[in-house]
Amino acid sequence: MKLIHFSDLHIGVENYGRTDPDTGMSTRLLDFLAAFDQLVDYAIEAQADAVIFAGDAYKSRDPSQTHQREFARRIARLTNEGIPIHLVTGNHDLPGVAGRASALEIFPTLAVERVFVTDRISITTVPTRSGPLQILGLPWIRRSTFLTREDTRSLTLDQITNLLQDRLTNAINVELLKLDPRIPAILSAHVTVSGATTGTERSMMLGRDHVLLLSTLGNAALDYVALGHVHKHQVLGRNPMVVYSGSLQRVDFSEE
Repeated sequence: MKLIHFSDLHIGVENYGRTDPDTGMSTRLLDFLAAFDQLVDYAIEAQADAVIFAGDAYKSRDPSQTHQREFARRIARLTNEGIPIHLVTGNHDLPGVAGRASALEIFPTLAVERVFVTDRISITTVPTRSGPLQILGLPWIRRSTFLTREDTRSLTLDQITNLLQDRLTNAINVELLKLDPRIPAILSAHVTVSGATTGTERSMMLGRDHVLLLSTLGNAALDYVALGHVHKHQVLGRNPMVVYSGSLQRVDFSEE
């Protein structure tokens, strides 16, 4: 089974750009879209079975209509070629206020064929040309999802962080037990893993970071772990492979 894993597209980052006279769009926006086009072209030419996106489609929680259109155009190219895509919501995809729609919610709302979106910890079985694929999705988690005010009333910040990590780890372990060992299974997560080398994403941070242990994600029930959120490409484990794809296009000069 051939998968394409990417993350941290961040459409809308337009620093160091100028206005393109032909399109009226930022030249940096065109850079990001060109990088996305290369990925889509490669997925189609290589006849990928599925594309896995590990979060942060946009820079802003409220992307412009133009940014949403350009993202959807490229998603449509994949699905029109029979390639399903699975998207997990990153911290830049979530609204600032609970209850509002995420930046990716339009796809399930319109029931777009071959587009699967995970906005809570859950398992999605994606049909591919090589058979079914189980994807355990771990989107960016709001603290309020796992912690109440009563839980944290007398705790220090470090204690709150540890409690959140424990509950998140338990939730992941519960889902891992539901996987069918006869079917390929991967984890797609937008999260910081302990030991990862971080970079520019710190300066772009939306929401408080939380960290999971590598041992939590590198479970033998999984065939691959596709990570997003950290912009530096790196391989954290090999049995299974635990990989940050890195940002698709340089966000600033520190990512050169």
